[in-house]
Amino acid sequence: MEVIQAIKTRRSIRRYKPDAVPQEELNAVLEAARWAPSWANTQCRRFIVVKNSDTKAKLAEVLTSWNPAREAIKEAPVVIVACAERGKSGFYQGEAVTDKGDWYMFDSGLAMQNLTLAAHSLGLGTVHVGAFDAQGAARILNVPEGVAVVEMTPLGYPAKEGKTPSRKELSELVSYESYGQK
Repeated sequence: MEVIQAIKTRRSIRRYKPDAVPQEELNAVLEAARWAPSWANTQCRRFIVVKNSDTKAKLAEVLTSWNPAREAIKEAPVVIVACAERGKSGFYQGEAVTDKGDWYMFDSGLAMQNLTLAAHSLGLGTVHVGAFDAQGAARILNVPEGVAVVEMTPLGYPAKEGKTPSRKELSELVSYESYGQK
């Protein structure tokens, strides 16, 4: 699958078949995440692969009550939890070097986008899940101090295709030379 096609056709999947994800495909999506760029090549992100049903059910409980991905976390054969070491990305000699502070969220987002696009190219579904109690997830997964739980995604074969959302036109999003200049 071409990259642009993958970007345009990837959808958020919230219903999964119970079929196991082959280890080669799981490794392929994790490898795609590994190759994402990061601030000064700090590679601060870490991934936890969860297959245990009880653990997935506990993770679903830390999602906000209104999160439509709660069932997906429970039913998908795999949940990948993205974590990041704090205080590395966006820092030089121990000091944040921009007004944005710690860049671990940015680096994690790049890795997870690579992962979700790679999954889609293999016929697997994902959904970016961010509305949850990160400290609760950290306790469930024994994540150490200094490491943040950033995002989760269920991973598996879609039981139902996601809807194609509308997108704003480029003319609404792009300025030239300065903000607001069309």
